[in-house]
Amino acid sequence: MKSFFSVTLFIAAAIAQSATIGLPTENQEINPGTEVVVQVQRPNSLSGSTEVGIAIGLSSCASAPCRSAEDILGTILYNGPFSPVYHETNLPPYENFTITVPASATVGKSQINVAHAALIGAGPSAFLESFNQTVFVV
Repeated sequence: MKSFFSVTLFIAAAIAQSATIGLPTENQEINPGTEVVVQVQRPNSLSGSTEVGIAIGLSSCASAPCRSAEDILGTILYNGPFSPVYHETNLPPYENFTITVPASATVGKSQINVAHAALIGAGPSAFLESFNQTVFVV
């Protein structure tokens, strides 16, 4: 019973650390060669955490099914620190990253992919997640 409780607690702590993409919005159109703001949000949690960093990539799925961000990040557009803070009371803590869409980006359906690493808990334990947002290069 103790091991079940421990596993459940660890899963809950990991879910509480999950980040999301606030911008660009789902299915937003972006243009090659232009700057785009990628907003990465990470809600507060009850367990302590230390941000390690994130990587942001762009991958095309115009001619093939989109793949999971766990499988491919695509062209890396940012790799470095992540320090989300509150800006508005109606949004979780976030950080904005201004990236440049490569001029050579394939027109059509694409994904903004993010890999997020943090240390959680008193141990601490390593936490790694990946997630994406579908966009259209036009």
